[in-house]
Amino acid sequence: MSYFAGKFDIAVIGAGHAGIEAALASARLGCKTAVFTINMDAVGNCPCNPSIGGTAKGHLVREIDALGGEMGKTADECMLQMRMLNRGKGPAVHSLRAQIDRRKYSELMKHKLELQENLELHQAEIVKLDECGDVWKVTTRMGAEYEVKAVIIATGTYLGGRIYIGEVSYDSGPDGIFPATFLGQSLKDLGLSLRRFKTGTPARVLRSSIDFSELEEQSGDEPIVPFSYDTEDELENKVVCHISWTNEKTKQIILDNIHRSPLYSGMIHGVGPRYCPSLEDKIVRFSDKERHQLFIEPCGENTEEMYLQGMSSSLPEEVQLAFYHSIKGLENAVVMRPAYAIEYDCVDPLQMNNTLEFIEHPGLYGAGQFNGSSGYEEAAAQGLVAGINAALKIKGEEPMILDRAGSYIGTLVDDLVTKGANDPYRMMTSRSEYRLILRQDNADERLTPIGRRIGLISDTRYEKFLEKQELKKQEIKRIKSKVIAPSEEINAILVSCETSPISTGVKLVDLIKRPQLSYDVLKEIDTDRPDLNPNIFEQIEVEVKYEGYIKKQLAQVEQMRRMETKLLPPDIDYSTITGLRLEAQEKLNKVHPSNLGQASRISGVSPADISVLVIWLSR
Repeated sequence: MSYFAGKFDIAVIGAGHAGIEAALASARLGCKTAVFTINMDAVGNCPCNPSIGGTAKGHLVREIDALGGEMGKTADECMLQMRMLNRGKGPAVHSLRAQIDRRKYSELMKHKLELQENLELHQAEIVKLDECGDVWKVTTRMGAEYEVKAVIIATGTYLGGRIYIGEVSYDSGPDGIFPATFLGQSLKDLGLSLRRFKTGTPARVLRSSIDFSELEEQSGDEPIVPFSYDTEDELENKVVCHISWTNEKTKQIILDNIHRSPLYSGMIHGVGPRYCPSLEDKIVRFSDKERHQLFIEPCGENTEEMYLQGMSSSLPEEVQLAFYHSIKGLENAVVMRPAYAIEYDCVDPLQMNNTLEFIEHPGLYGAGQFNGSSGYEEAAAQGLVAGINAALKIKGEEPMILDRAGSYIGTLVDDLVTKGANDPYRMMTSRSEYRLILRQDNADERLTPIGRRIGLISDTRYEKFLEKQELKKQEIKRIKSKVIAPSEEINAILVSCETSPISTGVKLVDLIKRPQLSYDVLKEIDTDRPDLNPNIFEQIEVEVKYEGYIKKQLAQVEQMRRMETKLLPPDIDYSTITGLRLEAQEKLNKVHPSNLGQASRISGVSPADISVLVIWLSR
């Protein structure tokens, strides 16, 4: 028997990283929000790597925080180790990564949901969605029916989830939690196009069974740069991670048993992640490589479980034991949880527009792995976009649409809804054409004003942001006006840095521009330097050194944004436009781009097709 359980503005299905950001954003924007999760103890779970951030993913976390999201703050609150990756490369690819306490992260996120005004958290499996005119009806497995104005689907890997370990397979979500069994059919009945994707999780091993004596240590950074611009407490590294390598014996064990992997036996039909393959996939695809790196990382402060990053597998348990024991440091490792692959249902994101709302189903949104992406950070970013836009639509306000030139979040959403995802989408810095201006250090400059306008940035935080911008402005003015006079002491410092000495007065900004010099090196010369946040010095130094390149990218951005202003009618039938190639007509009718800029990025739409559209629009 079903029964009417109440009304909400927004229902969020799933309380993983996407669902959390969606629910908090919508509730904070004044919408009465209900969050449904199959298991209350799995809110904010990190079933795979116990870390937040990484290459390009750290950019996303910074941007989520700059808009008023929660992931960065919580990661700072439960970090065990923090590192800035790619320091040996250019500033565009510097990315923060935090090793976190996964249980503490889950506990904190659950508590934040419980404390949030306008938000209710329910343990329930949603089994059916019904479109009823201007409202949606969501039904739980227990028969509770809720009437809502918008629905955000953030089911992660639970939707039709199935675990594979060798020849053994069974229906399950991650970490042995029940899957979402019935919702997939309801979505198909609505006409949504679903497909099967696959991802994998490495084994967890007992700390005391690992021999760390010959393993390379990986320490955190000092001083620590936090994810959140709100974090003022001094953070402390609490753990070290370790590095080991596979070897020829590992490789041979896997090759001898490759026929027992469901990836190669045909049991798994889902498409796996291109950029995060299982160990057996690495062995086969990169057969010329003698060894593969793995990272041994703690899962938390109050657990002895250690995570083997880079070692996901779907081979049988006994084969896993054999190849783990062939690796230095793991010869006697006790496997507490075997590695597994998980296959799940997700949607074709080409069915959505750039607010993450389904084109054919107003009020229905998708976020996270349900949209075909991979990773906690990508999920959280989409959840924030979906939650904000669902709330803005209900309030009758203009949507938040982030473009490619303003954020990695905008790049992520644009890629999904314009190009689709043929395998689990992972954010990388190479996906952006504008990565020099989309750095992790300036996320607040790019997005905090947007978060403020929407209503997710508090007065206190915005005043702090404006103060920082003023300090930065004054510091730029200072270094452009300050002249450094030549002296033996100054020239000795310059020569020691392998740059030419000065014979006349030189402005400080011109010294900073030199590739061999930096703010830090020049502190002995720059005696009246103000005491500012190191982040301000970092931003200024990058902008000064890369001024020419940044100007070129800004010119490209201006050109792109001019294309974005040329709007295309949402109901146009492209097959009626003379001059468009058949492939372009088909792709344009499938994606329904909102403007010429988006149309130009669709695979199969040529510059000649864009010219036809320009002429058509002018008529």
